[in-house]
Amino acid sequence: MKNIICAAAAAAAALLLGACYEPSPLYGRWADNTGNSITFISDGTFVAKINDKTDNPINYQGDYSVIENVLIFNYTVDSIDEGGTPSSYTIDTEWDIRGSILYCTWTADGLTRKLILYHTAK
Repeated sequence: MKNIICAAAAAAAALLLGACYEPSPLYGRWADNTGNSITFISDGTFVAKINDKTDNPINYQGDYSVIENVLIFNYTVDSIDEGGTPSSYTIDTEWDIRGSILYCTWTADGLTRKLILYHTAK
């Protein structure tokens, strides 16, 4: 009898917690018509392709975190210094989603792009 009550309580707790879970609205692929895109993965990683000043794509990948309306991207690139050690960088940007449009500013490598990205895949 105790096993049945424990199993029922565990099932009820699982249903309650599952019903309260809400995935991040960022998950999925966001892109615009000029080739810029950011894909947010549920494990806390991202992949981005952002055009430079001459519209050549630069690929980024790393981890991201969200604190209220601030997105924090952490990524590592191989440095060209004499040690050849990887260099870590951080991009902090405010973000806003209106409907299926993500607004944020990408600032990296001396480039600042105001991005307006459409949610193209979940």
